[in-house]
Amino acid sequence: MRLLVISYYWPPAGGPGVQRWLKTSLALSELGHQVEILTVDPRYATYPLRDESLMQEAKPLTVHHTAARDWFAAYQKLTRRKEVPFSGFANQAGRPGPIQRLSRFIRGNFFLPDPRRGWNGYALSKARQLNGKLPFDLVITTGPPHSTHLIGRSLKRQLGLQWWADFRDPWTDIYYYDRFYPSRWARSLDARMERSVLNEADRIITVAKDLQRLFDLKAPGLSARCHIMPNGYDPADFSLEDVAPQNSVFTIAYTGTLTLEYPVKQVEEALRQILHTGRALRLRIAGRPAKEFEAHMELLTHEFSNFHAEFLGYLAHKNSVMVLQEADALLLLIPELPNNKGILTGKLFEYLGSGRPIWGFGPVDGDAHEIIHDCDAGGLFESSSEAAQCLLEWMDEGKSGASFEARRSYTRKGLAQKLMDSEAT
Repeated sequence: MRLLVISYYWPPAGGPGVQRWLKTSLALSELGHQVEILTVDPRYATYPLRDESLMQEAKPLTVHHTAARDWFAAYQKLTRRKEVPFSGFANQAGRPGPIQRLSRFIRGNFFLPDPRRGWNGYALSKARQLNGKLPFDLVITTGPPHSTHLIGRSLKRQLGLQWWADFRDPWTDIYYYDRFYPSRWARSLDARMERSVLNEADRIITVAKDLQRLFDLKAPGLSARCHIMPNGYDPADFSLEDVAPQNSVFTIAYTGTLTLEYPVKQVEEALRQILHTGRALRLRIAGRPAKEFEAHMELLTHEFSNFHAEFLGYLAHKNSVMVLQEADALLLLIPELPNNKGILTGKLFEYLGSGRPIWGFGPVDGDAHEIIHDCDAGGLFESSSEAAQCLLEWMDEGKSGASFEARRSYTRKGLAQKLMDSEAT
């Protein structure tokens, strides 16, 4: 098939959302499909995270760039911040000040469904031009930003193109939605746009079963044309052999975002119980944790001489993978939010791909725990004492992660093949 993937986030942007369609597009190309990418020119884009190393991986793909209008430049001037907010305001510690509250209100009521909609007109014009030269069999849009789906909707309405909408996160049910202070009018307009996308797309792709169930309530019957495609992992990112790490101190690693919606208190309590036994621990964090979490971990380092916390900052993807493989265990946390049973973070599948055991906190009847259990890769807990006891046993007896056989179901190429097989059915 001749495919057009429309994504705002593309290298040099970083993060799991970029890797999802970078890796999937490469896998689709390997499977014989002709894949082209439509994205925003980096000179006009605003990326919360950058990973220049991904540019090399994207080279085999045909990528089309366009200009865009960007509201976030005005946001940065208004708030005098160098960084734009991301992942539930993980990089904005504490209560928002008056200017932040005002900027959030403006964003939540006047830039719907999101400020990156300023790209849509440029992207739509380019997509029509490309299709005019050689028609596409299928257009795939991925969000967030969910404004990208409106490009796909227009292409279907205007040109009759087959269109699939990929949802990496909820839309109006995203956990930080209320932090934009949306008015009743704004909520209504946003919900109408969301329903129109869910109803008009030929296929809806989601990352988890629970997100499919959530959307099915908004568009009854949607499950019949919905395909669940987890983020997966690329075996090429990892070493071909599982070599046991050689750490002098038992090392736990965490990669990605870590906001205060995550069960950070349980982590602290479990670590404290282990440290009281006299065992030594090292915690390595690669990503952007909330400042409050950093403060809690630093307090532990002062309280216990047998504990050390390292905050590595955001790392290039290849370096992040190295952190995983060098650890003795990997910390996975599911945010304490409504509908969190269906949360499947991108890091879960990279954790599986690393072959290291997974330990952490989340609903024991959730999708993430089910996958970890089925792969015999560790477990999630709701009790700090049970989690501490489990980790102590791993420290004494050792614990391996998912086997090569168990990981095979979650390779990017395998998931891409299942996606295209679903088109035939």
